[in-house]
Amino acid sequence: MAPSPRPCFLLYEPGMTERIADMVNGGLETAADDGLERTVARALGSRSVVLVGMMGAGKSSIGKRLAARLSLPFVDADTEIERAAGMTIPEIFEAHGEPYFRAGEARVIARLLDGGPQVLATGGGAVMTQSTRDLIHIKGISIWLKADLDVLVKRTKRRNDRPLVDKLKDLLPLREPVYALSDIVVQSRDEPHDTIVDEIVAGLARHFAMEGKQP
Repeated sequence: MAPSPRPCFLLYEPGMTERIADMVNGGLETAADDGLERTVARALGSRSVVLVGMMGAGKSSIGKRLAARLSLPFVDADTEIERAAGMTIPEIFEAHGEPYFRAGEARVIARLLDGGPQVLATGGGAVMTQSTRDLIHIKGISIWLKADLDVLVKRTKRRNDRPLVDKLKDLLPLREPVYALSDIVVQSRDEPHDTIVDEIVAGLARHFAMEGKQP
């Protein structure tokens, strides 16, 4: 039986960023004076911001901007996998198959999660592994960059290095219920990346505000 989704937040309400300071308490109550980004980064502690979602959702491009905004390192799990293997991801798939790749991916992500705080972009299938989801829940804050199929197809159709790019229509309904277990959901769409980053920062602030209100 699939686990029940944890609460997710769709971040489109006008004026939400301005209302965050009214919701926060404890270590977050200085947000208005100290800057929301610095407040969020401080609230992370040693945890990572972990971006999940399909290929083409913008995890790397948006993740780099988010990391700069929060003054945190940006790490791309796929890049680290290729470095560890000495092969590109398509080469790993070709030589060893997907199960071999997923096992190595899980080991690399487990190692990376020990290096927080950071912004960590994961591969599209990474969170389909239960142990990886469990570690992200313990050591990170997960954010699903949710993109509609037409957006994903448009962004990936020219990327021949993506081994599963032709399977988007089949993969999306299988993966979305697992992505929906993320702490925060932000719609990835054809808007400036800074707009998406604004929504992520506001979502993180609200997430930490809710954490602070728990007994």
